[in-house]
Amino acid sequence: MGEVRTVNPWIVAVAVMFATFMEVLDTTVVNVSLPHIAGSLSATTDEATWALTSYLVANAIVLPMTGWLASMFGRKRLLMVSVSGFTVSSFLCGLAPNLPTLIAFRILQGATGGAMQPLSQAVLLEAFPPRDRGKAMGFWGLGIVVAPILVPVLGGWLTDSYSWRWVFYINIPVGIASLVMTQLFVFDPPYLRRQSEHIDYWGLGMLAVGIGALQIVLDKGQEEDWFSSHWITALAIISAVTLVWLVIHELRTAHPVVDLRVFKERSYAVGVFLMTVVGFVLYGSLVLLPLMLQTLLGYPSLQAGIAMAPRGVGSFFMMPLTGLMTGRFDPRKLLTLGLLVGGATLLWLSRLNLSAGYWDIFWPQLIQGGAMALLFVPLTTITMDRVPRERMGNATSLFNLMRNIGGSIGIAMTGTLLSRHQQSTTNLLGSNVTPYSLASRSTFEGLRAGFIAAGADPVTATNRAYAALFGMVQRQSSMVSFVSIFQLLGIIFIVLLPLVLIMKRPKQGAPIAAH
Repeated sequence: MGEVRTVNPWIVAVAVMFATFMEVLDTTVVNVSLPHIAGSLSATTDEATWALTSYLVANAIVLPMTGWLASMFGRKRLLMVSVSGFTVSSFLCGLAPNLPTLIAFRILQGATGGAMQPLSQAVLLEAFPPRDRGKAMGFWGLGIVVAPILVPVLGGWLTDSYSWRWVFYINIPVGIASLVMTQLFVFDPPYLRRQSEHIDYWGLGMLAVGIGALQIVLDKGQEEDWFSSHWITALAIISAVTLVWLVIHELRTAHPVVDLRVFKERSYAVGVFLMTVVGFVLYGSLVLLPLMLQTLLGYPSLQAGIAMAPRGVGSFFMMPLTGLMTGRFDPRKLLTLGLLVGGATLLWLSRLNLSAGYWDIFWPQLIQGGAMALLFVPLTTITMDRVPRERMGNATSLFNLMRNIGGSIGIAMTGTLLSRHQQSTTNLLGSNVTPYSLASRSTFEGLRAGFIAAGADPVTATNRAYAALFGMVQRQSSMVSFVSIFQLLGIIFIVLLPLVLIMKRPKQGAPIAAH
């Protein structure tokens, strides 16, 4: 049986926020430092990407089994072990002398970090009465939404000013603070009974193989040209077969490692699907925009990171406000507004061109940050509202897993779409650049004359003019590709609107026991 204590829920919120922020930060912060890690450890950049992939795979495997682990060992104990393991493995990652050692410690870091998000969310949802859960999710959402946006700035600054190792060392004081506060203020609820028997070994094995293979396919697929690679094809087949069999097995077994019966609740099932798509759009656009700023608009990496900050600012101010509104208005209306505004800002970004300035990027991002708050807080509140308390840990595990998988699919799909669309658009635009086109011939002659005026001989000037003309076609085709994908992401948000009607309005129930 758990301990019954009365603790101010906002103290509990701060305690679990440390763990959440630390884990979300480390999911992507290594991206910024990969070239430095590769150079420092005598590896190629492609080899160094395994430091990211290994973390994501271990994280994805542990995420869905968090509810089961909490029932086995106790929620507080599991949270403290996770934070301790994550902090120690962060320190070891910073000390890593070579790439294989770094990858091994990143696997440990991913495995210990996988449980932290769903555990934190479950603790927080139970610490607050139902009418205040919107406020709680507004606070918790700061870590989930703002952390990935701060990562490029923080990671770039630490790596440039000190060393890539400090990307890991910064977790140590945060981890210690989280441990102390968890020990003092977080307690297991009395209904959370520990179960030491009936271990679902088949479920554990299929979960590890299926989710692990899927994560590797999503992370390495574009790099290996997807199904033209035999090992990516093999992993995709293994993942599909294993996950289908896992679903069948978990629905039949009496003591599943992942309890899929929670999907019988309509609002939860729809909410998980919506969060998967929100993850797809959020992470897909987070990858696209800095790439566009650096490759087409000439922003250095740190300046591109700073240019992404308005989205975090918008979320930071709107999260608490949305939390307050969620308790006073029907959250489904707020969710509808979030989808509309989020879709509109993505369509706004799809109107950019090569002449775009800083303020053309600033305003849609600022408003989009506010829209993400309007999406995240009400969606989490509605989705979890009708889930029984004893299933909350399992429900939050699946909710966070699907958001992460949605994000991985978003990153993989947008990267692939961008590459393929650039090729086809280059061919399309290039077919109009012919000697018979007056505009093409005029531009070519102007370029050639400019190179001759700069001192080049006629042959060199001609070659340079051809190269410059092709470069102009490539830049335009790249811009068309970026804005086309922004347009697609915006339309996806608009298309989701009817699904909100299927979800049930949250109950405004009596307060539940605080921890």
